[in-house]
Amino acid sequence: MRSSIVYCTILLIALVGSSLDASAQSEQEKIKQMEDERQRQRGRSTREQLDSAIALTDAGKYEAADAKYRYVLQNLKSLPSDLTYHFGKNSYLLGLYSQSVDWLNKYIQLRGPGGQFYEDAVTWLKKAEQDLLKEREVKSAEASVLLSKNYDIDCGPSGKVICPVCTGSTVVIKKTYLGDQYKTCTFCKKLGYLTCVDYNKMLRGELKAINDDK
Repeated sequence: MRSSIVYCTILLIALVGSSLDASAQSEQEKIKQMEDERQRQRGRSTREQLDSAIALTDAGKYEAADAKYRYVLQNLKSLPSDLTYHFGKNSYLLGLYSQSVDWLNKYIQLRGPGGQFYEDAVTWLKKAEQDLLKEREVKSAEASVLLSKNYDIDCGPSGKVICPVCTGSTVVIKKTYLGDQYKTCTFCKKLGYLTCVDYNKMLRGELKAINDDK
């Protein structure tokens, strides 16, 4: 009788454990299904955003399209190849030539000549590369103009700058095949520093060296 009770108890525990395992497994499956559904909904929503971005590009609303393309880029784990083309094209139309070149090149690398937008991508890429080159030339010319102007450097409260010729040592070391030759700096007047006025003259090439005997 006692063994029968023990057997029934063990059987009951096994049945309860099995039921709990089945319940836990069922709960895990539900959670997984819910997560999968959320992922599918997110994917559909993101694809809708991409379609909306393309429509905005076609409508000439490039800034609004750019915002949607960026949303898609942040929310998609797998990058659609057509996104790289449309984003690259829209970037060009926004005047973002470097960005356009990067994304159009990415599309061409991903799809090759067989891609749906391959020929268009090549056309837009050429335009982006040409305009990027022009943009860099303009910036280079602007930088040259700025550098050519005679700006005065503010040397701070002291009104002095360590002599850039001798780095403050008052001595200039010249290396020769006979060894090192030491000469007194001919710019800082044996002081190791320049006044702000002299420093700005030096930057403009207007500061003259002083002979050692003076």
